[in-house]
Amino acid sequence: MQEKEQEKKQENSGKDLYEWVQALVCSVLTVVLVFTFVIRLIGVEGHSMVPTLQNGDRLLVLNSMLYDDYKYGDIVVLRKAEFLDEPIVKRVIATAGQTVDIDFKTGSVYVDGALLKEDYINELTFLDEGTEFPLTVPEDCVFVLGDNRNHSSDSRDFRLGTVDIRYVIGKAVFLAFPGPDEYTDKRSFDRIGVIA
Repeated sequence: MQEKEQEKKQENSGKDLYEWVQALVCSVLTVVLVFTFVIRLIGVEGHSMVPTLQNGDRLLVLNSMLYDDYKYGDIVVLRKAEFLDEPIVKRVIATAGQTVDIDFKTGSVYVDGALLKEDYINELTFLDEGTEFPLTVPEDCVFVLGDNRNHSSDSRDFRLGTVDIRYVIGKAVFLAFPGPDEYTDKRSFDRIGVIA
């Protein structure tokens, strides 16, 4: 009788271990699949998106396979090896078919003749990097600028220019972990959340 109870206990503990291992493997596989095909964690390097983003911020980025309908104001992560080896984070200013013009004397940016109200920028746009304006964005491309305009390499640079959406890794949707503030070197955890 005691032997049967002991066998049953061993059998149950074997089942429990099997179920626990199975749950662990499924959980790890789910996390790997989500971070491979749905969302990525990408760090911001540099100060080109100040004040919106700081150097060292960690962003959750929705994979471009799931999101490719980019709109004005979207913050995107892109990589174009001929321009820079590392991914860069920029804001979409114009999409396919729209015409961008920049008046570098006044620092004003126009899309389809309308002056953009850019309350998210650090300073007006005075830095000309070789792209000729006005410029019409080609099909399946976006025009991107950094929010820290005079300290950003972006679509104004003729080497990057308009960006084919195939180079876009995805859209930044959530600030997961803040980098240190540029001036105080402290992290503002109240910045964690949805990116606007």
